[in-house]
Amino acid sequence: MQELVRELSTVFGPPGAEDAVRERIAHHVTPYADAVTIDAMGNLYALKRGDGSGRRIMLAAHMDEIGVIVTQVEEDGMLRFSGLGTLGRKMLLGQRVRFGNGAVGVISHNGGVKAEIVENETPDWPKWFIDMGVQGAAALPVGIGDVAVFDRPFVSLGRRALGGFDDRIGCAILVQLLRTLPASPHDLLFTFTVQEEVGVRGARVAAFGQDPEIGIAVDVTPAGDTPKQLTPAAVKLGHGPAIKIADAQMIAHPRLRRALIAAAQREGIPFQPEVLTFGSTDAAAIQAARAGVISGAVSVPCRYVHTTSEMIDFGDVEHAVALLTAFLTAEVDW
Repeated sequence: MQELVRELSTVFGPPGAEDAVRERIAHHVTPYADAVTIDAMGNLYALKRGDGSGRRIMLAAHMDEIGVIVTQVEEDGMLRFSGLGTLGRKMLLGQRVRFGNGAVGVISHNGGVKAEIVENETPDWPKWFIDMGVQGAAALPVGIGDVAVFDRPFVSLGRRALGGFDDRIGCAILVQLLRTLPASPHDLLFTFTVQEEVGVRGARVAAFGQDPEIGIAVDVTPAGDTPKQLTPAAVKLGHGPAIKIADAQMIAHPRLRRALIAAAQREGIPFQPEVLTFGSTDAAAIQAARAGVISGAVSVPCRYVHTTSEMIDFGDVEHAVALLTAFLTAEVDW
């Protein structure tokens, strides 16, 4: 799966501008789906019909990634900006951003070299800017409202990798699952959502429009295996996918959680329990749709989430595919 992950993780796709990601995913899923559709919001659906005896299950992974949007252009050509998704200001200084037209800039903040290197202050948002290397605003290749993503090339570390995986790793898992899944009794709706990073907006529309009986989000979750964690977490890289118990916005349905655990145990697939005290996934929106949906999540452990060097372990990715395969090919009798 490494080549699929490499491909999907490097496609431009900040919130509200997921077109290129959607086109690439549609290319991969169309040969294996019974129907492929796109809704008004931009969510992509690939339907794989079951034999009529099962449930209607939505599997959701979001196509968008963290990014920035230009809010002001100054006379000297510097661009003020705002974040798209949750960004840590500590990691911004010196980072390169890439716009949809290919233009590249670098992020800095007011104060010059002393503020940038010597002082320890983390400036407030209004003090940050993007330098496009131009001499005046008239030479800028972008303007107000244009969006950019962080430059996050895929780097292989053998069984692990660095790159932009939130949530292209979930998208890759769903693509691989659709490619390889044996016959299932269930109608499976592989859903690739938009604008998760700015408030699970696509998933809210998708769940209302498609009305699933069961919903499973496939996303990353922060790993807790680096030194002296301020917020301890039991999830570790290389120890299997995480089956969510709860996060800041959702408590996974106990019947679905138990069924996922049973599928993993039945097939000897390693897994980890996940309780996330901050953040959430598309499952929070799916769970609250209409009169409520039985929902949960399968997560890929990830170090350095929402930075330019997210790290994943491909063993966890492959075991996530195996876990979902085991669950989706079994009867649901609850």
